[in-house]
Amino acid sequence: QVQLVESGGGSVQAGGSLTLTCAASGYTASYCMGWFRQTPGNKREGVAAIGSDGSTSYDDSVQGRFTISRDKAKNTLTLQMSSLKPEDTAMYYCAADYCPRGLTAIQAQHVLYYWGQGTQVTVSS
Repeated sequence: QVQLVESGGGSVQAGGSLTLTCAASGYTASYCMGWFRQTPGNKREGVAAIGSDGSTSYDDSVQGRFTISRDKAKNTLTLQMSSLKPEDTAMYYCAADYCPRGLTAIQAQHVLYYWGQGTQVTVSS
């Protein structure tokens, strides 16, 4: 059984930076993993994904500003966020599972089984 716990959220002014961490318990080394975000009344959107091979992909809205990484030894997933904008305000979740062949965690989000409880990021203008 895999459990995911996010941390690192908070309030920051536009242009600032935050680093989110997702601590995993259980085996995740072969899983694809991703960061997702959601605001009230809106559907969840994929932010960044990383494969078991370390390949990464990003939503266009965060490309160049966010960096996803994973440390298999520590069993953690990290999202470094810089140049934050008010529209980045959301609850951020990490997720993990086996991804169908050829799909990223963002593309496969509806079949990912393991999710964290979320951490709030608020960016003020």
